[in-house]
Amino acid sequence: MNYNFSKKISDLKPSAIREILKAPSTPDTISFAAGNPAPESFPVEELSKLSDEIFKSSPVSALQYSVTDGYAPLREVISDRQKRLFSIGKSVENGDKYNDNTIIVSGGQQGIELACRVFCNENDTVICENPTFIGALNAFRSNGAKTVGVELLDDGIDIDALERTVKDTPDAKLLYVIPNFQNPAGITTSLEKRKKIYEIAKKYGLMILEDNPYGELRFSGESIPSIKSFDEDGIVIYCSTFSKILSAGMRVGFVIAPEEVTSKMVVVKQTSDVHTNIFFQMLCYKYMTECDLEGHIKEIQDIYRHKCALMLDALDEYMPRSVSYTRPDGGLFIWCTLPGQINAPEYISRAVQRNVRVVPGATFNCDAEMPSQSFRLNYSTPSDSQIVKGVKILSDLAREMGL
Repeated sequence: MNYNFSKKISDLKPSAIREILKAPSTPDTISFAAGNPAPESFPVEELSKLSDEIFKSSPVSALQYSVTDGYAPLREVISDRQKRLFSIGKSVENGDKYNDNTIIVSGGQQGIELACRVFCNENDTVICENPTFIGALNAFRSNGAKTVGVELLDDGIDIDALERTVKDTPDAKLLYVIPNFQNPAGITTSLEKRKKIYEIAKKYGLMILEDNPYGELRFSGESIPSIKSFDEDGIVIYCSTFSKILSAGMRVGFVIAPEEVTSKMVVVKQTSDVHTNIFFQMLCYKYMTECDLEGHIKEIQDIYRHKCALMLDALDEYMPRSVSYTRPDGGLFIWCTLPGQINAPEYISRAVQRNVRVVPGATFNCDAEMPSQSFRLNYSTPSDSQIVKGVKILSDLAREMGL
């Protein structure tokens, strides 16, 4: 059969990361390719106990259809926590110009897709950091939007290049940024640049999609206010998730945005999944209200502080000096860049042959045809011994290839 696929998906490629994870592996395989939370970070005992309580006290509510906006008690505690801890959320009752609203989505990924579907027509443009999250790129592309990248520097997006790009792109509808411990680069955007990003978006009438899945995973340095926290004009859509602080498999995320925006997102969500898994929403609510979420997050931060330091120490000790890499203050990723004389695709292919998997940097480019000398390393999933062994293998390979 000759299938006549839609134009929106005919050129869409599967996530390289998901394909890497599907590839056959052996007990000796060391994967730095995933973006998964550390298995030891899951509060299994607490979630098991709370699950039993839900099925004993509210089985019908947990198993029945629910409202698209999300479980009301969960929305309320999320809103309260975001206002209290992060100054996110506006209300006309407090003298603000507009009302923010919180809705529950099926992981942060759905929040990204809904924002695109609400604001982008066919062939409109989303401006992104380059490199950026492949899941977001695929969400934009699958909805018929074009992606244009602006170089990511050590302290965030290149501001001068961003303004030039916005000026030159009249069909731009969204500016997508990951300010905290960016995926894939591990970069944190400075406060000064966050303010300038907001100013540029306001000046040119652009909506900002602020993706913050890793913000609570800071293990060093001082916290920086989110862009959404100084949104006085209703131009920031804030997207976050429980995937990195509770469970990735639960697929519970949330969006905070002006009510006019979230009301449209709810309508679009109804055509997609009707509502996010209600049992897991109830479970999130009970964990937030009956357990020590802040203490649990601190434990996760301790895990990643150790794992990141271990990987950086191994890179410092074994990797040739001509290979550069970021030094994140949180999150899950380190971004490595090979010097120009090394063939990066060959290097990555030979690493796979030695049972070490990394994600090629080109995967994260807005222009899928643009080559990259970089690759992404993840430290949350592998064991301590795998981290050290895998970095040694990558370092030995770099030397064998002439460094």
